[in-house]
Amino acid sequence: MTPRKLDLRQRKEQILAITVDQYIETVTPVSSVFIASQYGIDLSPATIRHVLAELEEGGYLTHPHTSAGRVPTQKGYRYYVDNLMEEIQLLEEEKARIRAEYDLESAVLDKLLERTSKVLSETTHCASLVSIDGWGGRLLCRGMSFMLEYPDYQDVSKIRGILAALDEKERLLGFINKKLQEKTAVFIGKELECEDIDTCSLAVACYQSRHGYSGRIAVLGPTCMNYKRVVSVLGYFSDLIENML
Repeated sequence: MTPRKLDLRQRKEQILAITVDQYIETVTPVSSVFIASQYGIDLSPATIRHVLAELEEGGYLTHPHTSAGRVPTQKGYRYYVDNLMEEIQLLEEEKARIRAEYDLESAVLDKLLERTSKVLSETTHCASLVSIDGWGGRLLCRGMSFMLEYPDYQDVSKIRGILAALDEKERLLGFINKKLQEKTAVFIGKELECEDIDTCSLAVACYQSRHGYSGRIAVLGPTCMNYKRVVSVLGYFSDLIENML
């Protein structure tokens, strides 16, 4: 990143983006010293510390009592997804690996959606949800065990609530069938309006095949999920399903 002078808003956005990206990668509070030393910003650690404090005051960051570093809040993730996130392109090798998972048997609708649910959860390391419209509320869900791997979910009562929510088909269909303004949408924490999963984020994409099949594919994970990657993966899977159905 080329050092340059930034106006106040750009400065805040840049530091917020760095903090969110770094926290998603490490799940470790991010300090002003780390940002100054690793990102080549033309600002002193003291100035960065001041910006971090302003972002915390605005509700975008918070900090654990045992650490001087900051972590994103749900408001911070929301601003990041809406304004700062740049969608990544999946590597061609990864696309080839995903396509290889769809054998000839997957041409049958049931098999294709089951395969989608499995490969989607394995690719994102989150729980996957796949539905098809008009099939009596059928919903495929895979990868719930991935939720146990995240540091944010070591609280047994929290995990119990998440797993209970994942067991309720009608509730899950309500989540993924929320009205979307675009083909892909992200709902963060309390936006899901469910206390059991208000520490999770849900990314949802629509699919509509040329033969009339339609539905939703979604990923449920922690609020520190890799949004750039998850949104890219959902977009690719959506296109893949549309071309195969």
